[in-house]
Amino acid sequence: MQLLNKKTMHFLSNKLNYSKSSYYSKLYNQTFLNSNNYKINMTTSKLLWLLLLCLMVPTLNCLYYNSTTLMELNLLVNNTPMNMTLLYDPKGSLFSLVVLLISANVMQFSSEYMKDDKFKDRFSYMVILFVMSMNFLIYIPHFIMLLLGWDGLGIVSFILVIYYQNPKSLAAGLITALTNRIGDALLLLSIALTLNQGHWNIINMYNTQFMSLQTGMIIIAAMTKSAQIPFSSWLPAAMAAPTPVSALVHSSTLVTAGVFLSIRFYPMLAQISWFNKFLLIMATLTMMMAGLSAMTECDMKKIIALSTLSQLGMMMTSLGLGLPQLAYFHMLMHALFKALLFICAGLMIHSHQHNQDLRWMGNMSKNMPVTLTCITIANMALCGLPYLTGFYSKDLILETMCMNITNSFTYSLIMFSIGFTSFYSFRFMMAVLWSPKNAVSYNCMEEPTQITKPMMTMTMASVVMGSLTSWMYPQSSMLVSISALEKFCPLLMISLGMLSSYIIGCQKFAMLHQKLHFMSCLMWFMTPLSSQFMLKQPLMLAKNSLSVIDQSWLELLSTLGLNNLINKINMKLTKWNPSPMSYLMYSVSLTFIFVMMIN
Repeated sequence: MQLLNKKTMHFLSNKLNYSKSSYYSKLYNQTFLNSNNYKINMTTSKLLWLLLLCLMVPTLNCLYYNSTTLMELNLLVNNTPMNMTLLYDPKGSLFSLVVLLISANVMQFSSEYMKDDKFKDRFSYMVILFVMSMNFLIYIPHFIMLLLGWDGLGIVSFILVIYYQNPKSLAAGLITALTNRIGDALLLLSIALTLNQGHWNIINMYNTQFMSLQTGMIIIAAMTKSAQIPFSSWLPAAMAAPTPVSALVHSSTLVTAGVFLSIRFYPMLAQISWFNKFLLIMATLTMMMAGLSAMTECDMKKIIALSTLSQLGMMMTSLGLGLPQLAYFHMLMHALFKALLFICAGLMIHSHQHNQDLRWMGNMSKNMPVTLTCITIANMALCGLPYLTGFYSKDLILETMCMNITNSFTYSLIMFSIGFTSFYSFRFMMAVLWSPKNAVSYNCMEEPTQITKPMMTMTMASVVMGSLTSWMYPQSSMLVSISALEKFCPLLMISLGMLSSYIIGCQKFAMLHQKLHFMSCLMWFMTPLSSQFMLKQPLMLAKNSLSVIDQSWLELLSTLGLNNLINKINMKLTKWNPSPMSYLMYSVSLTFIFVMMIN
């Protein structure tokens, strides 16, 4: 009995020690994993907020005094001197502040939106690299060092677009990367043409014999990044990325890189006579195409992507009209309300089992009141209704355009594009507010605090930043004198667009013929024409070359064919089984032939 008790106590003590060790190991693993997620995923937003606060005071000082600081860093790399120039001016510092503000709110939104994702730490690293690349592009005016930010945006955007690792994401990532590589190659060629100037600084470029060719290369590089016609097909395809990535790409990082580069280069580009006319024509066509396509689209994220394309056309239009300051102003304002649109759309998509079809949604005003309020303000800012951020920039551009433009056809296209913007924005709101709900009944409509906080922050910015920036940012004063009809023409087009959207949405009749509707959804057949049509013949040629030359004749005439020939000879010699003397004579004769061939 005593022996039994000893054995029992020994067993129980071992069991207790094992349970304690397993408990502590589980507690350690859980604590480590939670701390790891906290350090990487949750701290990203706090780090970006800290950088934003650190840059706030010097940016306000730079804006108040309208000062520009140019710093040159002399680096020594393997005993080779290298100069790196940093430019801190009101234009770059304010845009960097907006990029950090949007990135901090988007990362706070992604901490809730992607909380179940296994690779959210990797996602956070990619977003930090994305923001760093954009800041390199902002602060470095050195032509060669500019490639750090320019190529960094292209590479990281490809990785983020293919984040979900499915065939659709891979196809979208390839279209995005290959289209942007066109601009990268032209930018490299323009760098080579700058060799005769003796320096690489953007701010000191002067007119040379290659200036016209270099201007064409730079503007096409900017058009590829900003998705202007005929390079527009990659922008809606990039919607395959996660929604936080779309909020960054379409607001303040990738697509605005081309506009910002054009603004930086504008004093040099404007010296060429055809630059403004060419840019005005392409930007106006981009606005028209994006507006018509968004009017018939049913995918929520694609509608917002096409609205981004339309606003990029507005920025390039103001550059074509010779208004770089207003283009920069509209770029800042657009970044704020477009990031808000994507955050609100991401929450709606998340609440509908990641379904993006507008026809699936409806009657959401009571279920998600904060989200619907924020997205209504964002859409009103997008339309340019008075006293919101979009109004201050778009109204200035349109009023100045009325004074300077002489072509009535271009003026009409721009005004119709304003009406198209209000049409698809009001159609978007009708689909999520007043249309009947078509989703399943067990959808969980909730508004987590981690998402409503950045949503409210961006809403406040979309309301007040327009007036604050117009007061604080140093702009050239210009007297605008137009008639009352021209003054109220943009507001009239906005009202007509909303009214026509309401009439067509209520009567529920097909606006276009089936083929025209199909053409509009495919962006005037630009997607097949700029991707499948152009790539089909080169891909077929590469496939035939691989099957006919690489995998047949080259293999037969090179090492594989020689190896097969030697193996066949060896097999025959093995079956022959001659005497040792025959082997000796065979080897001597082969050696003699080989020596004679060498001589």
